Formats: sequence, C-alpha cells, structure tokens
Amino acid sequence: MAFSVDRDFTQALDKFSALLEPIEPIAVGDVATRREIGERVLREVLRTQPMPSDVLIEDFLVKAADGSSMLLRWYCKEGSTPGSAVLYLHGGGLIFNDVGIYDRAVANYVSKSGVPFLSVDYRKAPEHPFPTPIEDCFSALSWLHKNAKQLNVDPNRLAVMGDSAGGGLSAALTILTRERKGPSLARQILIYPMLDDRNIIEDPNLAPIVLWTNDDNLTAWRAYLGDAAGTNNVSPVAAPAHLKNAEGLPPAYIEVGELDIFRNEDIQYARLLTNDGVSTEFHLRPGVIHAWEVFAPEIPISVRAMNDRIRVIQSF
Repeated sequence: MAFSVDRDFTQALDKFSALLEPIEPIAVGDVATRREIGERVLREVLRTQPMPSDVLIEDFLVKAADGSSMLLRWYCKEGSTPGSAVLYLHGGGLIFNDVGIYDRAVANYVSKSGVPFLSVDYRKAPEHPFPTPIEDCFSALSWLHKNAKQLNVDPNRLAVMGDSAGGGLSAALTILTRERKGPSLARQILIYPMLDDRNIIEDPNLAPIVLWTNDDNLTAWRAYLGDAAGTNNVSPVAAPAHLKNAEGLPPAYIEVGELDIFRNEDIQYARLLTNDGVSTEFHLRPGVIHAWEVFAPEIPISVRAMNDRIRVIQSF
C-alpha cells in the first residue's frame, strides 16, 4: 500500500498553491536559486502566523570563534522567569534563512511555553562551509552559558533545539560539547533533523510528494562539506549520522514526518541514542512531509506536535 498524505494537510496546503506551483526543478549545485526561493517561500508562509504581543525581543552582537561579529536574538515572555532557556538553531539546509525569517516561529514557542529562546544567526555554506556554522553555534552556547545569570537563567538548565538543518546542527552541537567538555545541556530537541550527508538517493514512494528533495540535500551537503560529502571521511560533528557512540549525550526529543526524506536517518539516529543509553522520545508523524506544520499549524496533527514540543520545552 502506498503512502497517503494527511487529508487535513492537503486541504491546508491549497491556500499556498499560487506560491508553490510556479517552482520548477532546480539543478544540483544551484545554491543561489534554492536560497532565493526557499527564503521567499518561508517568509511568505510564516507571515500568515500571528506575532505574539507578549514576547520581548533583544539583539546581541557577539564575537564568534574567529573574531567575526554574530547576531544572537533573545526572546522572552513578559513576566515569565522559568529559569531554563533554549538555544535555537534555525533550518534552511545549511545554505539559507536567517534569524529574522524565524521571528514568528520562535516567538510562538516562547509565548506558548514561557521559556526564553536565544536564536543564532550562524553563517551559511557555501560561503562559510564546515566547521564555521557549528563553531558559531558553539560560540553562541558558550555565550549563553556565560551570561546566564544576567538573563535570569540557570546555566544548568539549557537545551538546544532546531528544525531541519538546525536540528542537525543541534545534534552536532551536543557531540561537540561532549568532546570539548563544554556547557552541559539538559535536552536536545530535534525537529525533523538533517543528519546524513549520504542521503542522496531518491525514494520513488516519496519523490512525487516532497518539497525538500534528494537533489536539494545533495546540493546542501556538498556546499557544507565540499568533496568530503558522501564519503567515510566525515566527522559526526559535521553530519551526526556518522556518530558511533552516543554515550553521555543529553536526553533527546526527535520528531519527523512519515513523508520526509529524513525519516529513515532520524529513525536510525533515535535507535543509536537509545541503544547507547540516551533517553529518547521519538515521534513519526503519519501522512506529512518536511516542515508540514509551518504550512498548516492549525490542523490536528500539527496541534498535537506543537503540544508535544511545548511539553518538552517546559520539562527541564
């Protein structure tokens, strides 16, 4: 029996048909076109979501490891002081998007959970390939840990969270932090994370459905890793699916759609974590594609997913 798309999602997606239908296949390696289209589509879709009025936003310019200036954006709910905080790493295939595009998405997490978020404007490939983006993320985590008390945050109650490429960077950051004995993390929250540079073979069952394709994935990983992409010479800090030993990593929450090309790598990663004693909550959302809830936050499966995410954000 073939996979079927969630009926509520199909109906919800109709309102974006004018935005999505003109998109033609893009040649492998064409980062510029993917960047232009990806940012335009996500910006327009997220604009349909409300911007909470109870979330305060403050920007910080900090030094990255190489001395470059990096934007960190702090979101906190008025009157809420839970003591915990989340470092948020946005998606975009490692090649596009920025903190500003994600303002509404992050602010909604903060408004609903009461937990403050620090969103990281890490640099993107191919202009800044590995290891620059993950080093930016480590610098941001170090800054958050160092400045926790000034932000009314307990430095022992920090989590890292991200979607798609940001989910992959979040997983990678826990590995890098373990290697460097950096700030402890209470949780890793991985939303359909991009974990494996070897995922470039098209699944005929998914090909007619997906928005993020295997060609997109190949382009993104080559931009990030260069000639090393797809080989055995890739560090798990670059692509976490190469990890052999997960011992000592923080408890995980992992979620992915059944119709997402990241499904199998995310299932495998959850298996690796649990086999090595890392407590892991895993959700396979039936009948939906990559980033489905961005397009349809109001449908039942999206509401359930958001409730689960908020519960986990509030749990540490």
